[in-house]
Amino acid sequence: MTQTPILENLLRLQERIAHAAARGGRSPDEITLVGVSKTQPASAIREAYEAGVRHFGENRVQEWEGKLAGTDGLGATWHLIGHLQSNKAVRAAKLFHSVDSVDDFALAQKLDRARAESGVSTKLRVLVEVRVAREETKSGVEVAVLPELAEKIAPLPHLELAGLMCIPPFFGPVGAGSNPSQSGAASPADAVRPYFRRLRDLRDELGAKLGLRLAVLSMGMSHDFDVAIEEGATEVRVGTALFGPRP
Repeated sequence: MTQTPILENLLRLQERIAHAAARGGRSPDEITLVGVSKTQPASAIREAYEAGVRHFGENRVQEWEGKLAGTDGLGATWHLIGHLQSNKAVRAAKLFHSVDSVDDFALAQKLDRARAESGVSTKLRVLVEVRVAREETKSGVEVAVLPELAEKIAPLPHLELAGLMCIPPFFGPVGAGSNPSQSGAASPADAVRPYFRRLRDLRDELGAKLGLRLAVLSMGMSHDFDVAIEEGATEVRVGTALFGPRP
């Protein structure tokens, strides 16, 4: 395969994932790389697919609709990772394999109904986005409300509640090639680690309470996914480190 910038980036990412998994006593095969393709053209998605990426995340329904023709025929899994407005739920249920940012039961109900009417035979996978920090600019369900919301979503017949997602506060890049677990007390790694650990604990508690196998923890982005993997992430959402700077 011809070396391309995206392929070179992917090889570096795979090395970082492997090192982070080893530090956490895990196999890199347990971690799915979701290429965050927002603002990237369809040609970049195709290049990433040819390099080996099979999962892609988009932030906006309208933007993804504009890329459909350019990505036709790719056997990829398409994730909606951005906040979903209720009035776009019907379109999202038809366009994506997974909606990773559900934070409201009314939205989940709309997705369930839309999936039923879409003619797609498989369930729509959903993750509940949790607000792990008190940041007004972040979407997500409050921790205190999470059990009630998950308990309502789980029985919906056309949705598969697979796990949880979060976006923690930004403390700066952990740094490729370093060992975040050995950072000093004031390092970005130590600052962000409790938020990832909190989501993992919430997932475990929720799964035990509901009697569900909530296998997915979507946490970690280009600047901090090393720590997220150490703390149990099964999916990391990587944009800039894969595609390069956004256009």
